[in-house]
Amino acid sequence: MKRIAIIYKSKHGTTKQYAEWIADELSADLYEKSKVDSKLLGSYDVIIYGGALYAGGIIGVDLVTKNTCKCLIVFTVGLANPETTDYSDILNKNFNEEQLRNTRIFHLRGGIDYKKLGIVHKGMMALLTKLKVEKIPISERTDDDKLMLETYGDKIYFTDKATIAPIIEYVGAL
Repeated sequence: MKRIAIIYKSKHGTTKQYAEWIADELSADLYEKSKVDSKLLGSYDVIIYGGALYAGGIIGVDLVTKNTCKCLIVFTVGLANPETTDYSDILNKNFNEEQLRNTRIFHLRGGIDYKKLGIVHKGMMALLTKLKVEKIPISERTDDDKLMLETYGDKIYFTDKATIAPIIEYVGAL
C-alpha cells in the first residue's frame, strides 16, 4: 500500500476544502504546507500538493519543486473555469520542463468572498476588474469575464467535491 500525503496552501479556504476531500477519499495524511519539511516529503510514496492560484503563481508550490518527491501530483485552485482556461504560463512559471513532464497536474475551481479579502487583494481585484475586464468589449467578454463583473464585490463559490474524481482515479491507477 502506497503512503500518500496531501499537502496544501490555501489563501481563502477552498484549496483546504479540496485537500480535505482528497485526503478523506484516499485515506491519506493531510498537512498544511507550513507543517512540512523535505524529510517528511521523502517518507511518502505519493505527494499530492494543492495550491491556490495567486498573481500568476501557485502559492507554496516551491516546497515540492525545490525538493524531491517520489511521485508528485499537483492540483491548483482558482476562480477561472478549468475547462476554458489556458494554464500554460502559470505552469511554465512554476515548474521546469522536467517537472512538467513528471508531474500530473489538475485544475479545480474555487471561489471568492470579496468581504473577506485584505486591502491589498481588494485593490488587486479592483484593478483587474476596472482596468482589464470592464475594458473588454461586451461582444468579446468570456463567460468568466461576465461572471466576474456580475459578482464583483460579492461572494461566489464553485467548489464541488465531484471534481476531485479524476485525481482519485489517477492515484488509484498508480
